[in-house]
Amino acid sequence: MSFYINEKTGADEAGAGTQEKPFQTPAFALYSAETDAEPKLFVFKEADNEYQEISASALKKARKGCDGLKKKAAKAKEQELKKQQQQADNAAKQMAALNIKIEEDKALPAAQKARINQSYSKVGERVKVSGWIHRLRSNKKVVFIVLRDGSGFLQSVLTGDLAIAQQTLDLTIESTVTLYGTVTKVPEGKSAPGGVELVVDYYEIVGLAPSGDDAFTNKIAEGADPSLLLDQRHLTLRGETLSAVMKVRASLMKSIRRVFEEESLTEVTPPCMVQTQVEGGSTLFKLDYYGEEAYLTQSSQLYLETCLPALGDVYCIQESFRAEKSHTRRHLSEYTHIEAELAFLTFDDLLDHIERVICKTVQYILEDPVAGPLVKQLNPDFVAPQYPFKRLEYKDAIEWLKEHGIKNEEGEEFQFGDDIAEAAERKMTDTIGVPILLTKFPAEIKSFYMPRCKDDNRVTESVDVLMPTVGEITGGSMRINTEEELLAGFKREGIDPKAYYWFIDQRKYGTCPHGGYGLGTERILAWLCDRFTVRDCSLYPRFSGRCKP
Repeated sequence: MSFYINEKTGADEAGAGTQEKPFQTPAFALYSAETDAEPKLFVFKEADNEYQEISASALKKARKGCDGLKKKAAKAKEQELKKQQQQADNAAKQMAALNIKIEEDKALPAAQKARINQSYSKVGERVKVSGWIHRLRSNKKVVFIVLRDGSGFLQSVLTGDLAIAQQTLDLTIESTVTLYGTVTKVPEGKSAPGGVELVVDYYEIVGLAPSGDDAFTNKIAEGADPSLLLDQRHLTLRGETLSAVMKVRASLMKSIRRVFEEESLTEVTPPCMVQTQVEGGSTLFKLDYYGEEAYLTQSSQLYLETCLPALGDVYCIQESFRAEKSHTRRHLSEYTHIEAELAFLTFDDLLDHIERVICKTVQYILEDPVAGPLVKQLNPDFVAPQYPFKRLEYKDAIEWLKEHGIKNEEGEEFQFGDDIAEAAERKMTDTIGVPILLTKFPAEIKSFYMPRCKDDNRVTESVDVLMPTVGEITGGSMRINTEEELLAGFKREGIDPKAYYWFIDQRKYGTCPHGGYGLGTERILAWLCDRFTVRDCSLYPRFSGRCKP
């Protein structure tokens, strides 16, 4: 038998070993021989333009190459057999898995329905817990599920038929299930939420989440563009960080209501659709109200003032709206405004009250069994503020900024009367490093309703509360309490007082010294939870260009 080889025009797999269809390599020519007798090999010599019998050295090299091809083929065949066997085993396992029916053992004690946080104290008891699959992994014949229901997380273990059933193999992240099993303490040296795990003996699928391209992890991939994550806010809320912030938020609402009750304030609910401005017309959201022009409220302050003669000191917690086209990390177009108004007090009384409200509220949050540990988790270096806060007058802040070489927005040295913008304010606050009551701002940069100080007619009885890392979280002031001064304020701002008749009446029918303030819920949370932006502290943040989902 003879084979022909041409390295340039030949082909090993497609060749036939003839002069018309030569092989490409001598090694393959030997390998393709179907008999034990070694075929003669003829190699095309381009210089002589003819086939010549292979040389002894080239033949030796070809034999070695042939042995390599045989070994490679044997290995490929072995792997193919293994693959076929594995496919057969998998098919058998799949058939077995399909045949496994997950049924509850009625001989077991009845399972007691429990929330996850309740299950932590039920060691040794059989419970029934429903929730969402937060994490899912399998290890040979064991499946681990971390279940989430909003009250906590529960590590759960499936073994035996439960772990290998097709129903279990089809489970996906964010599927909803009801698990039945016995609560046990985690082994020594191991850790799990609540210090327990659930040994599952039966479970039911409530809702199966999709896999593949529509899988949950593909919807909110880690490191995705923030705008895409905001589009999927309904899903990102399920993450541990955002849900933790929302729980701290709930505790903040509960705690500040507790403080207001201790301070003898009554909660009221002013309207959100108004026909008056509070903080300047440029930030009003306009709307057509049955053919009349109306706005979304910037603040409930004016309405709170009207409640003082009827209810005494009052507060409200509701949304305020500012149409600022601002993209800073501390601005929202809709935010939860905590506002209070108090009667018969001095400016110093107001400052003392604000300090107490902030310090006590933070104290109660940190004492909360749910929110306290979450603040520690989110912001390990957080230090609760202690009163009295540092009190710094605006004029002294201007001198501080000059001394530290901090410039205004035009790049020039600060002068009395300049508005201290966010960047400079933050730098000053972070450098000083303690809570600051920044007081007595010039009348020209403050609202029309703020009274001037008796000892310095240039400035008002006004205050901003500044916190390190976040800046301003609270703004407040005493309120003008005479009709004459109030009308002068309207005139200065170019506001027609006609629409404010009901507000002016507060000075006509029994005026009194009074003051109030507003706290930005999201800014307080950014400070408490160490969030870079207030957008992380709102359930569904609204800001310029964002009004979905």
